[in-house]
Amino acid sequence: MASNKISSGETNTTMTLLGGERPNTKMPRRVIVHPLVLLSVVDHYNRVGSRRRVLGVLLGSIEEGVVDITNSYAVPFDEDKKNPKIWFLDHNFHEQMFHMFKKVNASETVVGWYSTGPKICSSDLDINEVFRNYVPNPVLCVIDVHPNDEKKGLPTKAYLAVQEPESDHGKSTRSGSKLQFQHIPSEIGALEPEEVAVEHLLRDITDSSVSTLATRVMDKLDSMKSLVTHLEEMREYLENVCAGKLPVNQEIIGNIQDMFNLLPNVAVDDLVRAFAVTQNDSMLVIYLSSMIRSVIALHSLINNKISNREAELKYQTEGEDDKPKSGDKKAEGEEKEATDEEHKDKDKQDDSSTKKDTESSAKK
Repeated sequence: MASNKISSGETNTTMTLLGGERPNTKMPRRVIVHPLVLLSVVDHYNRVGSRRRVLGVLLGSIEEGVVDITNSYAVPFDEDKKNPKIWFLDHNFHEQMFHMFKKVNASETVVGWYSTGPKICSSDLDINEVFRNYVPNPVLCVIDVHPNDEKKGLPTKAYLAVQEPESDHGKSTRSGSKLQFQHIPSEIGALEPEEVAVEHLLRDITDSSVSTLATRVMDKLDSMKSLVTHLEEMREYLENVCAGKLPVNQEIIGNIQDMFNLLPNVAVDDLVRAFAVTQNDSMLVIYLSSMIRSVIALHSLINNKISNREAELKYQTEGEDDKPKSGDKKAEGEEKEATDEEHKDKDKQDDSSTKKDTESSAKK
């Protein structure tokens, strides 16, 4: 395998060919990923089925340093497991796909590329250099297709290759400077049609047998897990700063200080009393609701048993009415016997009269 790259002399021609005009060269500061991109990346990973990471191109727009990623498509990619420096990326396929996407939506341009990592690999700086032929500052979006339930948070992390002081960890560019990936904020955003589509998908996935209260409790539990994860990241960063492993970033320190300043002072008696009253009121409402639900369920059970008992008695009564009584049977038997005797007497009389007529005729 070998890396499939474009020489530096083709850079301007490729940018003009794919985008028409040269893209905005302003450095991205924030990334917005749409739900369609997440679904496309997960589908790409499942279709490959090799459990290796997959790569693709991100489409969207860049305005005032905000990268709005609205679409994406897969690109054939392969790398050597033993030597990550050996990889292959089919940029010809990428150019053909971009031309077709351009016919559908001319406003979408190449803004970067994605990887299913779930972390940055050693060859990502080399791959990023290939995409610099199509956009001056490509954004790398690492999307985790196997999110960990213990660490709740966004499945996306965005990075931008920036020039850093020379070190052994950096990748040298054609001009001799060093590049390293720098993390930039990312978020999930959606347009109104996308929100409607996501709601329909979640409606099919959501278990209707789970009550609303249980769902709200699980949502709060997930939020608390995400908070714990972020607090652990902050602690790890501060420990590295104190140990001298990382330089001090005044912006991060200022944000942490603002968060601590916004925390309520739980040592104030009035605040503690207010929290206790609010919690007691909430627990009382939950307790009364549970009691009322139990009483209603018991009342419904009793009514159901009474209805079943009445239905059984009614069925037994109707069955007894349909059966003939023993006295009626006896009267019917006696009446039948009397009728049979009358028929026998009548037959005897007819026989005797017939016999007399025969004898009288014989005498004559």
